[in-house]
Amino acid sequence: MTESASGTVNYLNHAKGFKSWALTLDHKRIGLMYLVAVSLAFLAGGVLAMLVRIELLTPGETIMGADAYNQAFTLHAVLMIFTFIIPAIPAVMGNFALPIQLGAKDVAFPRLNLASFYIYLIGAVIALGALVVGRVDGGWTFYTPYSTSIGDGILFVTAGIFVMGFSSILTGLNFIVTVHKMRAPGLTWNRLPLFIWSIYATSIVQVLATPVIGITVLLLFLEKALLIGIFDPALGGDPVLFQHFFWFYSHPAVYIMILPAFGVISDLMGTFSRHQVSGYKFVALSSVAIAFLGFLVWGHHMFVSGQSAISSVIFSLITYLIGIPTGVKVINWVSTMYKGSVQLKSPMLYAIMFLFTFSIGGFTGIMLGVLAIDIHLHDTYFVVAHFHYVMMGGNVIAALGGLHYWWPKMTGKLYNEMLAKVAAVLVFIGFNLTFFPQFIMGAQGMPRRYYDYLPEFQGYHQLSTYGSWVLGVGFLLIAYYLIASLFKGKKAGLNPWGALTLEWTHTTTPPDHHNFHETPVVTRGAYDFHLATELFQGDGEVTELKNH
Repeated sequence: MTESASGTVNYLNHAKGFKSWALTLDHKRIGLMYLVAVSLAFLAGGVLAMLVRIELLTPGETIMGADAYNQAFTLHAVLMIFTFIIPAIPAVMGNFALPIQLGAKDVAFPRLNLASFYIYLIGAVIALGALVVGRVDGGWTFYTPYSTSIGDGILFVTAGIFVMGFSSILTGLNFIVTVHKMRAPGLTWNRLPLFIWSIYATSIVQVLATPVIGITVLLLFLEKALLIGIFDPALGGDPVLFQHFFWFYSHPAVYIMILPAFGVISDLMGTFSRHQVSGYKFVALSSVAIAFLGFLVWGHHMFVSGQSAISSVIFSLITYLIGIPTGVKVINWVSTMYKGSVQLKSPMLYAIMFLFTFSIGGFTGIMLGVLAIDIHLHDTYFVVAHFHYVMMGGNVIAALGGLHYWWPKMTGKLYNEMLAKVAAVLVFIGFNLTFFPQFIMGAQGMPRRYYDYLPEFQGYHQLSTYGSWVLGVGFLLIAYYLIASLFKGKKAGLNPWGALTLEWTHTTTPPDHHNFHETPVVTRGAYDFHLATELFQGDGEVTELKNH
């Protein structure tokens, strides 16, 4: 296949009209529909975050009352976690890139894939019904008995999360079967892109952990609707039981959020360092190790809940243990850059940014795993800062790197590289200015989720709010040049990054409807640049699609 074959017909235009998109079974189109949906969720969650930060600019009431503030930060958390972060990388980039990286023409169950998307939309709409019905101000954890004592809005949020859980499970099952059964000839486990390994590990966690939160929110729904005493002590229930159920899912869910990010970063490090990812097998297997250990650490969220001392010690030790496979990844990424020839393109800037922000999030997580420290820092802004350095400094930064990396392949258009670098710098500065002061606040005793605060914390809150504005400008700039590229962007070549994975070396830009006219035969690893010199000219651009 040559460049001329990319011609005019591709997955974007082979069929036209609303119906061709709404009923599509093409994994690439479904990935783009997820991209639109999660982007809207991110926008809504981001606006709520801005309102929260503006409110905290001064002590007392600034733009909203205490009740509105509680609802704003709760909805911000629910939208960001359940409708954006959890599906962002697996559902968008996993759907788009995973089958092509495997050399497959689609996922194993295309109809199930489309059903997953609509189940996700239905769940999101049900959850947003809480805005109409009544207040929801229990935070994203919905701890009982408070959550069962507030208005009927909680019923809609829990029902929405329950429905979205099915989308997560079905997507995970689909990806597991696809990885096992649809790899191209020659694509052994030792040659898989690390993005595939991370999505595979994530899918296992999705399938095993999500039913737990499904059952938990169902019990919460039933308790609220029928007054059954499960969690509410006034009805004979146990609120600590809810915490165990919730965190047994929600800590593995942290890895549903971060493992795909690790995969994106691995691909970026390999591609833009022009070097085999150091310790490939260790990086790959560390994803599986994280997925396994993630089920064993939920109790470190409950050090102050009254659980036994021996339980707390065990959970603390396992928390230290899970830092090892994560550290393995970071060390190998740095080693890859050290041994390679780094190209500072915009996706790579996000990968380097990730190393800095996620490492801070990881180290502070280990600190919170220390019993003596956690007692003092529990429920302070230190936890808020740690959480955002992991979730946003990890997942969102990696998602932005992946979006910039695959955007030319998705759309066939190049964005403005200079504006992309400016936006990356703005995001980096804005993010750290927003959340680093919160570590200091938390260490000095500022409780989280408080509407009001002592004047001594005002300077830190103001820095945080100003940082959020810089961050917002960075995100708006990203939206501007990506949308602008669709209309006036230069046509992307077959492989503008000079990558070695199959979506870059064996497909047109944008890809064909069926990805490949012939199933590729793989003869090298995803990052074996020393075996791929025949594909490259001096500028690193692939000029011809070859069956290597």
